[in-house]
Amino acid sequence: MKNGTQGFTLIELLIVIAIIGILAAVLIPNVLNARKRANDTANNAFAGQVATWIAAADTAADTAAKQTTLKGVSDCLAAPLQAEGAPTALPASVSGCTVAYDATSGRYTIVSTSTNAVKVTKTY
Repeated sequence: MKNGTQGFTLIELLIVIAIIGILAAVLIPNVLNARKRANDTANNAFAGQVATWIAAADTAADTAAKQTTLKGVSDCLAAPLQAEGAPTALPASVSGCTVAYDATSGRYTIVSTSTNAVKVTKTY
């Protein structure tokens, strides 16, 4: 019988650990930035969806009272928008969302803020 040893040397193990450490140092920031970009993209999509809900609510507002109610909406989760499909709570990527009606131009401005404090403005 031979008395041989098998396995990795300490140097080989240290090299592998160093390579894993370098890869982790490079990849972890990229993964974190991808998450931030995804949140900002989701926030942008939500603001666009709010504009769509306002357009649908505007079309459905067939009386003066409903038009007045819609013009008074200041929250992206207001009842007239929920009737058109808006959720009852903000998505996880959105920290705040407001709607403002400009009587001069007759347009609605939607400002949505992501969890990364990036603001998106959409107009209907």
